[in-house]
Amino acid sequence: MKPKANIVNLPVYQPGKPIEEVKRELGLSEVVKLASNENPYGCSPLAKEAIVAEFSNLSVYPDGSAAELTAALAGHLGINSNQIIFGCGSDEIIALIARAFLSSGDETIMADQTFSVYKSNADIENAVSIEVPLVDGKHDLDAMLKAITDRTKIVWVCNPNNPTGTIVSEEEFIRFIDAVPSEVMVVLDEAYYEYVVDSSYPESIKLLDRYHNLVVLRTFSKIYGLASLRIGYGIGQAEVIRFINQVREPFNTGRPAQAAAKAALQDQKFIESCRKNNAEGIVYLQQEFDRMGLKYFPSHGNFILVDVQAPAKEVFESLLSKGIIIRSGFSCYPTYIRVSVGTPEHNQAFIGALEQVLRDMKSPV
Repeated sequence: MKPKANIVNLPVYQPGKPIEEVKRELGLSEVVKLASNENPYGCSPLAKEAIVAEFSNLSVYPDGSAAELTAALAGHLGINSNQIIFGCGSDEIIALIARAFLSSGDETIMADQTFSVYKSNADIENAVSIEVPLVDGKHDLDAMLKAITDRTKIVWVCNPNNPTGTIVSEEEFIRFIDAVPSEVMVVLDEAYYEYVVDSSYPESIKLLDRYHNLVVLRTFSKIYGLASLRIGYGIGQAEVIRFINQVREPFNTGRPAQAAAKAALQDQKFIESCRKNNAEGIVYLQQEFDRMGLKYFPSHGNFILVDVQAPAKEVFESLLSKGIIIRSGFSCYPTYIRVSVGTPEHNQAFIGALEQVLRDMKSPV
């Protein structure tokens, strides 16, 4: 059997080891996972109740249109229901956009260090990815504009950017999208939208009527704490959403996920609490990095990319041996690690372990 030629050399996503496996291998009773930008405070109690209520319906197919959730989200955002599409995480929406709009030889533009799923899905469609270097960890929108050609179909802007955590302001984004040809789609990925407290951050939903080529991505995986249920969504003009829906598989989101997301929307006090706790965690970590003399990118998500001034892979392995799981392996930042913001106890444990690791690496053998 012969697969599509353009996928033969694509890398297979390598997930991190399960926490229980790490515990067994290292003989540890406790492991702190700060690698996947999950909400350390879990999800709303209302969401948990909704999940339990769905146990009696596990034999029943979900609503393929997610009608109730769509109506609830449309009301929450102040838009029409036909402007929303749900997916198995916002990852699937990215894949559906690529499937619907990219053909072999088309070009798509993204940052050179950003969410990897943009490029992997472009590769699957045999499109050409133009990767524009970040400047100080931030999207170089001017350079991205210059990269647009008559073959460009989609430009991806991750805001806040993963893994650097930087943001593009509303003023910067409007100046950018004003200059983008109207036939080129701009996908604004706002997976960490709810964590941002900076007043310059774009009010993207209000821009949809003005820019018909804009699609906004968000998710229930991050601050809503529903990562295991895999439910995210895209927002855009009704005609664009219809095109994406045409390549969506039926029943792509489950009943428990739809019910939990709908319930989670009703508990904005929980979201406000998580946002506040996260902001305090960022301040704590940044102050500790300052004390330790480590550079970092000011973050607007629930993670920080910090320069540990040592090979990131070695720091990762040393932290893992102490029961702290973080992320490394960022090609443009070989001495940087990304750490998710945890609870105060998690954050303190990470800082203590990092100090010990860096101290040991500097000590002569």
